[in-house]
Amino acid sequence: MDHNDTQPPAIGVFLCHCGTNIAGVVDIDALKEFAAHLPGVVHVAENLYTCSEPGQQEITRAIQGKGLNRIVVAACSPKLHEPTFRKCAVEAGLNPFLLEMVNIREQVSWVHSSEPQLSLYKARDLLAAAVARARLLEPLDYIRVPVTRRALVVGGGIAGLTAALDLADAGVDTVLVERAPSDGGRMARLSKVFPTMDCPI
Repeated sequence: MDHNDTQPPAIGVFLCHCGTNIAGVVDIDALKEFAAHLPGVVHVAENLYTCSEPGQQEITRAIQGKGLNRIVVAACSPKLHEPTFRKCAVEAGLNPFLLEMVNIREQVSWVHSSEPQLSLYKARDLLAAAVARARLLEPLDYIRVPVTRRALVVGGGIAGLTAALDLADAGVDTVLVERAPSDGGRMARLSKVFPTMDCPI
């Protein structure tokens, strides 16, 4: 299925209850109603656990069946499940970078658990921002870029010396630059250093 970036945005929004982690605080029905009226949104769904196999399958089916060309998942941290939902997009024939995630667990329900109305307002704001951003997303490709294994460390203090030694131990050609006539930075002012009690220079 070809999802051309020149097509008008057809955004699917997927809201996760995360058991009661999110839905125990945020009014998902109200958030669903709000999402349905955002510009570019053509499909809104909710799941008890969007990251579960049935939740992932629903995303894949919706992309294919509803002609979605952007998806927004309002759930937990992108660090945890962004790869999961990108995989759903790929399986449905959608570029994985046409996905936007909203963290309404850690950033909303967990930190505002005693303020359900304010949690809903914040979830709405974050979701509206994510949908607006999703409308501007463009397909991207993974590329490989050659990297020269050479490093420049500026400053010969304890941090610079440690970094230079660690890089050298890792096999990286390393250049250390220090403006003073000797290494050591502020360490040079000390007479001895712990634990060896040696001279720092």
